[in-house]
Amino acid sequence: MAAKVLAIVLAGGEGKRLMPLTTDRAKPAVPFGGMYRMVDFVLSNLANAGYLKIVVLTQYKSHSLDRHITKTWRMSTLLGNYVTPVPAQQRRGPWWFAGSADAIYQSFNLINDEQPDYVIVFGADHIYRMDPRQMVEDHIASGAAVTVAGIRQPLSMADQFGVIEVGEDGKRIRAFREKPTDAVGLPDAPDEIYASMGNYVFTTRALCEAVERDAEDKTSKHDMGGSIIPMLVERGEANVYDFRDNEVPGSTDRDRGYWRDVGTLDSFYDAHMDLINVHPVFNMYNFDWPIYTEQPPWPPAKFVHQWGERVGRAVGSMVSPGVVISGSLVENSIVSPKVRVHSWAHVEGSVLMEGVEIGRHAVIRRAILDKNVFVPEGVEIGVDLEKDRQRYTVSDNGIVVIGKGQKVVP
Repeated sequence: MAAKVLAIVLAGGEGKRLMPLTTDRAKPAVPFGGMYRMVDFVLSNLANAGYLKIVVLTQYKSHSLDRHITKTWRMSTLLGNYVTPVPAQQRRGPWWFAGSADAIYQSFNLINDEQPDYVIVFGADHIYRMDPRQMVEDHIASGAAVTVAGIRQPLSMADQFGVIEVGEDGKRIRAFREKPTDAVGLPDAPDEIYASMGNYVFTTRALCEAVERDAEDKTSKHDMGGSIIPMLVERGEANVYDFRDNEVPGSTDRDRGYWRDVGTLDSFYDAHMDLINVHPVFNMYNFDWPIYTEQPPWPPAKFVHQWGERVGRAVGSMVSPGVVISGSLVENSIVSPKVRVHSWAHVEGSVLMEGVEIGRHAVIRRAILDKNVFVPEGVEIGVDLEKDRQRYTVSDNGIVVIGKGQKVVP
């Protein structure tokens, strides 16, 4: 008989480092890749693996996220399947979630209702493909209380991650440290470390006991990575799962093992640029392991005008349905649904979200324009960064970011 598995997706993050993209929405609800939301990636991984009892724990500015999940992620109730957003219910008292571990503690009723043998706890704001069945199978075979997904990274980058240090067997976790400057390399690769991916598989009893114990500790931060995992590591009950061993159907040599934490504006931008190479670093065209999302009745994209310089065209770009590129040039960009790019405009190396409109003769370079931004005729964005800094957000790497519906002044 197959093991009973419940999936919990932690989607309560504020995403402060992604401002202004998170001014009006939770981080997992931020659009990505033209047609998707960040949360679609973890939900697609779970659904493709056959885990169809999924709760999404939400908190900050959750309306956009709740609406997306409710409209998009509908399962067959005949078979008892569901994907449901669950806000902080204050079941344990008049307070919101104090951390990811507290979110699970306040949601014990969800676990009690399903009585699973194992609980998957995944984050909602990373871009990747993964077959979680293989991680669950590894966890069951190990007999550990928790298995933590780890991705190999250079030892020199250890101070940028939560680092998993393992024993000589390469499996049992002996230390779980946050951004150490003196990390130790892996037994089979001294120049590499395991960075935590924020994905866990728990034996149910071990999860409940650890979270209850943590809830009694008034000094705890009530965080999965900072509190629960170190507790189980100290007891010798935590294993690592090497993400390198995960085989996703349809993956290519180039995008196998791809995982990106898009927690900053620059990493968010870079992850978009990973999509548009001829042989993309992350391949959205893997039909054996699709990423699902809402599919409204948008018409196909349209490219119009062919007269001299006034030619509607897009090169090295991903163009979504409902887009009209009218006598203008779009290069190396991600263009979301219902975007309009008018004649003689030039968009280069940019991310245009739904409903953006670019006026005639406008120039957009290395920019992220959130939903419903209107750029007037002749305006230049990303050309003079000093000027842009006075009006908009500019990232460390010089990416100009304009928030949802923000007015662009000529």
